[in-house]
Amino acid sequence: MSQKVVIQRLLHYLKQDRSYLLWAAFFALTSVLASLYAPLLIGDLIDAVTNQSDYHEMLKKLFLLIGLYGFYSLTSWIMMLFSNHIAFTFSYKLRKELIKKLETLPIGFYDTHDHGDIMSRFSNDIELISDGLMQALSTILSGAVTIIAAILFMVQINITMTAIVILCAPFTFLVGKTIAAHSHKYFINQANDSGKINAFTQEMLQGIHTLKLYDQEEDKIQQFQALNDQLYASGKHSQFYGSLVNPSTRLVTNGAYTIVGISGAILAFLGKITLGNISSFLIYSNTFSKPFNEISGVMTQLQAALAGAQRVFALFDLPQEENTDMQKIEHCQGHIQFRHVSFGYEANHLLMQDLSIDIPAGSRIAIVGRTGAGKTTLINLLLRFYEINSGAILLDGVDITTLSREELRSHFGMVLQDTYLGEDTVRNIIAYGKSDTSDEQIIQAAKESGAHEFISRLPQGYQTYLGSHSHLSQGQRQLLSITRVMLMNPQILILDEATSNMDTRSEAHVNAAMEKLMQNKTSFVIAHRLSTIINSDEILVMEQGNIIEKGTHEALLAENGAYAALYQSQFQLPKS
Repeated sequence: MSQKVVIQRLLHYLKQDRSYLLWAAFFALTSVLASLYAPLLIGDLIDAVTNQSDYHEMLKKLFLLIGLYGFYSLTSWIMMLFSNHIAFTFSYKLRKELIKKLETLPIGFYDTHDHGDIMSRFSNDIELISDGLMQALSTILSGAVTIIAAILFMVQINITMTAIVILCAPFTFLVGKTIAAHSHKYFINQANDSGKINAFTQEMLQGIHTLKLYDQEEDKIQQFQALNDQLYASGKHSQFYGSLVNPSTRLVTNGAYTIVGISGAILAFLGKITLGNISSFLIYSNTFSKPFNEISGVMTQLQAALAGAQRVFALFDLPQEENTDMQKIEHCQGHIQFRHVSFGYEANHLLMQDLSIDIPAGSRIAIVGRTGAGKTTLINLLLRFYEINSGAILLDGVDITTLSREELRSHFGMVLQDTYLGEDTVRNIIAYGKSDTSDEQIIQAAKESGAHEFISRLPQGYQTYLGSHSHLSQGQRQLLSITRVMLMNPQILILDEATSNMDTRSEAHVNAAMEKLMQNKTSFVIAHRLSTIINSDEILVMEQGNIIEKGTHEALLAENGAYAALYQSQFQLPKS
């Protein structure tokens, strides 16, 4: 994405705050006019002192000068308020749109992008945009008015010296632009490297227990150091070129200032200009060049802001999940069919080929297989987290691609190994998928799942707030998850390793709750421990994305195939 396109998109957002922009421009104009009228008074005061004019007249001009500077300070402050409002509103809108965009992206995006890098775009990049805009807006608004007004005031004093000042201005702009253009790629690299180091840090913190267990701190420190060195190098390059801008432009403007001073001295010697006018003109000359220096000074921040905007807009431009809303299933039965389904995470590498299964409503289906066999992929396709390459998946005879994702997923409930509860009160955590429910319904669901007993022992019962570090056992967390699904009462359940990593007593409680949950519902149970799925209506054995065996526990053992080998590996001791 080119800088020009990024700037156009930023301007599109700025136009939404047109009224604030106009007010900021108005106060920029008034503050600049106040500051530019002051040098005329200074020149008049110098000439008045030189010519020994009336004392009262000089005093009046002195008080007027003080009033002008006071007015200038007030209007500058108001202009900054409007500029800050625009910048903060801009970042607010960006974050709001970005979170909406992230909600529409397919699961595949999150499987292939570091979460730390995504968070970096939310925080670091948008903050860079906000800071850059805040500085750029105030500088450009006041700078543009200052340049035009300064020329008008300078022309009134001396056209020749004005021409010298104006002719030097393009060189100042050219120097600043050249350095800024060259440094842009380094700011892009710096933003990307910052995203990488955030992603690495987040991953390291999430796995801190494992890291310490296996004594891998030193290895992780070395990996972090490599990323930190990379960020340091890109940051050093970007800041090096960014720091060149202001001194380089000041060199040009100081040269122009010198030439103007010499020209003024010559004209004064010839009697064509007064000492007061020279003083006023030199102030105007410095005022005229000041915006160029200030604009070049914010170039560094502006380049960082553009680099951040480029990364944020890159997310905006990602294709989102296409949604349909053609049909609804009023009374879902849970009859599921896979018809000649083929799928691959990459188009040229199919994981599943011509998969066909028919699952009657109310069936309890177990899915087993080695790690990477395709168990979770099968569920992801059923929930339309990924789209199939060919074939069809039907729910109660309806092609799921003709249902909106919200409609499809409303008929499913999930209890996963890694339980996500969120941070809220116990009541709201249970009502997560059904916020309009009553307290009585929530308590009834908790009693059915067996969670009511431990909830009642919490400090505030159902109003107890559970944060990210709440001390609930894995079994208690799973019971809350099951209660949540019970309250929603979907017709199809997905239970993925729901009782792994539990002690025997907790597992017994959770299994009892799940037995109640699965009554009269179509259930998919993904499990490595085959003892938990012996009573399933049908067991699907998967390998390399395809179903290689299916049948009841007894039938599959009788076949003495892949399932029998898996079962024997878990329940028979190796021969001595």
